[in-house]
Amino acid sequence: MESMELARACCKALSAKKGQDIVILDVSEQTVVCSYFVIASGKSTTQVRALGDSVDEEIKKQFGLDPIRTEGLREGRWGVIDYGDVVVHIFNEESRLFYYLERLWDSGKNITKYEE
Repeated sequence: MESMELARACCKALSAKKGQDIVILDVSEQTVVCSYFVIASGKSTTQVRALGDSVDEEIKKQFGLDPIRTEGLREGRWGVIDYGDVVVHIFNEESRLFYYLERLWDSGKNITKYEE
């Protein structure tokens, strides 16, 4: 399995639960921590948790992978699911605007908006 394939599968799981503004951010030339960030928003704390559950379930089902680490999903403001080379960030709308990861990691050519 390639990292981009995993990132796209995460996006599909987010989209299936009505995640908003889903993007794949290629950070492979900017950090050694991972190759891709997948970033999405939910409208409520409940939806942020549901989006995280959806990603976890689908990736486990498709690839047999458990996350290395999961943080923050219970609170429903900003959750992180770490699959090693792909890190999924799920925000509520307010937190996404505050942290604006796209701005921090954008090199002008490394963002792909996910569309089915």
